[in-house]
Amino acid sequence: MATRAYILIETAVGKTNDVAGRLRAMQNMKSVDTVTGPFDIIAVVEAKDLPSIGNMISEGMHKIPGIVKTVTCLAVGQ
Repeated sequence: MATRAYILIETAVGKTNDVAGRLRAMQNMKSVDTVTGPFDIIAVVEAKDLPSIGNMISEGMHKIPGIVKTVTCLAVGQ
């Protein structure tokens, strides 16, 4: 069973669409939605295990220009 995480993303002003496009191109990305509220994007990722998700965030997402902050929420049930 895959590990799923919801990632709440804050972007720099004017960068939301650019960031969303880059996120959609990433492997293991299930959905990317731009939203209103305290965060600008909510992304859903699935990977084989928690270390894979951690690597995707630290080595992939955090290198995308325009991402200011992320909060990762792991799914714990169905």
